[in-house]
Order: sequence, then C-alpha cells, then structure tokens
Amino acid sequence: MQNLTDTQIIDIGSDALPEVKRILSQVYAALSEKGYNPVNQIVGYIMSGDPTYITSYSNARSLIMKVERDELVEELLEAYIKNNEWR
Repeated sequence: MQNLTDTQIIDIGSDALPEVKRILSQVYAALSEKGYNPVNQIVGYIMSGDPTYITSYSNARSLIMKVERDELVEELLEAYIKNNEWR
C-alpha cells in the first residue's frame, strides 16, 4: 500500500512541448473549422482517451494521438498559468 503522506513526483519532460503546442494549435483549428467547440472536444478526449472526440478533418485525430494525454494537460496548464500571471 502506498504511503499517502508522501508526495509523488512526475516528470513529463519538456522536450516535446514545442511539438505539443503545434499539434494543439492544428487540432484546435480543425475542430473550429468543422464547427465544433474545440475546448469541449479536447477536454472530452483528454478525460476519456477516446479519439473520436477529435475530428479526422485535416488529420487532427491522427495528430493528437501522437501526443500523450498527460503532455496535453501539462501544456494547457502551463499556458494557463503563464497567461494568468501566477508566476
């Protein structure tokens, strides 16, 4: 059994972040062009892991599946924190 008083550390690494940004941007654009709410669709994908939340238009589904979902969350949280001046 895990000791719940200890804090676990996760290190995703930031080497892939420029690629993650590019992919998120392309997926967001493809979802918007097809008339979907990109935020809702990306959240659905991150929460469920079901790639059908992402349109196949402009190869968006294939692109997003190249990125681990935890990397997507890291990039989104990093951008949110940076843009809300938490640092």
